[in-house]
Amino acid sequence: MGLIKEFKEFAIKGNAFDLAVGVIVGAAFGKIISSIVNDILMPVLGVVIGGFSFTDMKITLKHAVLDNSGKIISNPVSVNIGNFIQVTFDFLIIAFVLFLIIRGMNRFMKRREEELPKAPEPSKQEILLEEIRDILKEKK
Repeated sequence: MGLIKEFKEFAIKGNAFDLAVGVIVGAAFGKIISSIVNDILMPVLGVVIGGFSFTDMKITLKHAVLDNSGKIISNPVSVNIGNFIQVTFDFLIIAFVLFLIIRGMNRFMKRREEELPKAPEPSKQEILLEEIRDILKEKK
């Protein structure tokens, strides 16, 4: 029964909820970035480089084998390097956007810490009293 109680406490504390929200938002964000790359950036890049599509890039290891009637006997085997380039491009965009977000958050937190009033330095008398207290604790 202790295991179930511990799990309930863990799930209700918020850590699991925060993680779940992060995963869901991350998945949705990934879909948005994939759409931006596939539907906006890659067509423009394809026009710029002359109508070439990265997803069409492949290295054929074995061509399809056809019989006399044109029916495929064995399918072609290829390395789809264009798909790899596409996924890598998606990753780089996501990583760069996350970098910008984290960079902005760090700057905001640093600025916020600078604005907070700092605790006053203890006086020499307070330091001396703390040292005396510590010495008395050691003697007990």
